Amino acid sequence: MGSTSAKSRITCEIDFAKTGRQSGYLRAPLSRNTSAWGVVEIPIVVVRNGSGPTILFTGGVHGDEYEGPIAISTLARTLDPGAVEGCVIMMPAVNVPAVHNDTRLSPVDNRDLNRCFPGDPRGVFSEMLAHYIDSVILPMVDVSVDLHTAGHSGDSIYSTNMHHLEDRAAMKRTMEAAAAFGAPFNVVFSGVDEGATLTSSVERRGILSLGTELGGWGRVSVEGTRLARRGVKNILKHFGVIEGVPDTRQADGSLATRHMTVADRDCYSFAPAVGTFEPRNVAGEDVHAGQPAGYLHFVEDVDKPPVEVRYKRSGVLWMSAGPGRVARGDTIAVVMSDHVAT
Repeated sequence: MGSTSAKSRITCEIDFAKTGRQSGYLRAPLSRNTSAWGVVEIPIVVVRNGSGPTILFTGGVHGDEYEGPIAISTLARTLDPGAVEGCVIMMPAVNVPAVHNDTRLSPVDNRDLNRCFPGDPRGVFSEMLAHYIDSVILPMVDVSVDLHTAGHSGDSIYSTNMHHLEDRAAMKRTMEAAAAFGAPFNVVFSGVDEGATLTSSVERRGILSLGTELGGWGRVSVEGTRLARRGVKNILKHFGVIEGVPDTRQADGSLATRHMTVADRDCYSFAPAVGTFEPRNVAGEDVHAGQPAGYLHFVEDVDKPPVEVRYKRSGVLWMSAGPGRVARGDTIAVVMSDHVAT
């Protein structure tokens, strides 16, 4: 990464201190063969009234994850400024080029925006955008909720997610916010590559950070969209930005979120070779250590037997493989277990 202290190249017409509702665009320069002075317009809506906290909702950080952008767009169109006590910043389609391309990576630079933080104002497009969010947006924010799904890379059971925090007070506040969002599960997890994510940038600034995984497999989930729409309103209620009590009732009749953990690498199963993966379970099912997660088939080699891939941990399947064809090193399963407070 280059310097993160230089001024951003991205401009924005929004006055973040102004009371009322404002809608507009971030304008990120992108010189192309057909447009030397072209820009990418990234939608943003800000509603400010009173002196409450500032809540940031982001969606579309990955372009093939749909439930968050739908929920945030709905909130941005319908939120009554007169009912707000604080500030709500809504960015439903952060990575516009990827959203238009229906891909996880930006087609502009083939980068994963959520692996580019804290960014670089002189870097490629994704680094420039990450830098603007980190250096301009985040210093104004008290709570960040970044809505994701598993996209085309897999499927996930409906959940919020967060990192384990050494600060016990911050950990408690974040788990309470997750419970208020009202997904069936909240996962305290350790990721494979977390240092350059938006979540990590938020946490470095001491801001409450919450993420989601609300479906996947490259389609719009009816239940995931319902939970996202309800969840963003629940967050506003929980922090007193709008009036009301969060509704956390679950579809199975339970009344609260179940807190889980993905503690280490043994919770992940990876493909040992290139092949066609046949899973044995779907997200949300109970699984057991030593049980087959699935079989890797080599259909182009008629005499080669499949390879069995086993779970290393018992628990509930949080994420399962999406594409049938996998490469060596692809994640094909993530197992979570009940969180025990320390």
